[in-house]
Amino acid sequence: MLTMKDIVREGDPVLRNMAEEVELPPTEEEIATLHEMLTFLKNSQDEEIAEKYELRAGVGLAAPQIGLPKRMIAVHFQDFDEKEYSYGLFNPKIISHSVAKTYLTGGEGCLSVDREVPGYVPRYNKITVKATDLNKNEVKLKLKGYAAIVFQHEIDHLNGVMFYDHISQEDPFLIPDNTVACDE
Repeated sequence: MLTMKDIVREGDPVLRNMAEEVELPPTEEEIATLHEMLTFLKNSQDEEIAEKYELRAGVGLAAPQIGLPKRMIAVHFQDFDEKEYSYGLFNPKIISHSVAKTYLTGGEGCLSVDREVPGYVPRYNKITVKATDLNKNEVKLKLKGYAAIVFQHEIDHLNGVMFYDHISQEDPFLIPDNTVACDE
């Protein structure tokens, strides 16, 4: 079972490197690891389990965050319309995105970052992601708003990018043109 001690913290070079593509079909070990990542997210959102194992609640986890430089992400959350997203994905890739951007008014957090980082993180409001799921099927997901933000945050980890890299250094609460708030 993955716990917070398995989560790599900011400053570790694995978080700043480009993760490697997973050769398809994925190995049984890679599938098992991705299942564990998804289970961690589910456990982190279960109050009883989270308290027992001292887990911080998370909605997404990328393989580099557990020290594995592979293009694998897990997400488990509900958007603001209560639509559930629960995926383990290999080689997720954004194949299209909107011009319009969005951001979370409360900012973003990260399981690998143990501090508050104030500021808005501009992201594409709509994206289309292509990946291979845990059942080895190719999937194409059209995402918008909060769901698009979560997926972009995790895919950034595969490219060595941290969420705070997107925050304006001059004005952390700058709202770029053509950007709307994603209400939490």
